Amino acid sequence: MASHTSGIIRIIKAAGYSWQGLRAAWRNEAAFRQEGIMVLAAIVIACWLDVDPVTRILLIGSVVLVMIVEIINSAIEAIVDRVGTDYHELSGRAKDMGSAAVLIALILAAVTWGTLLWAHLR
Repeated sequence: MASHTSGIIRIIKAAGYSWQGLRAAWRNEAAFRQEGIMVLAAIVIACWLDVDPVTRILLIGSVVLVMIVEIINSAIEAIVDRVGTDYHELSGRAKDMGSAAVLIALILAAVTWGTLLWAHLR
């Protein structure tokens, strides 16, 4: 399914597909909505805190990474569900590994926030 568009048209189409993906994640994934609300709150807090720019970028980047990994996990789950609802060890493994990736991203964000806030508030 090769596309023959190039230049600005390709960029516009890609942006449209990305927007569709974000809308689909928001509409169909409760975890994405919950994490999205938490990320918005975290970004507001990071912007409100009196920290240096690098710290602010690390705080915001760590929670945005959670959203990125959640979208990838949701895509994995969608394709596995598309293939079939019958149990298969590889399907279960793919879903479990996607979930583990989200957990690791959440742990990274928590450690980043904890470490940077501890250093800032001492």
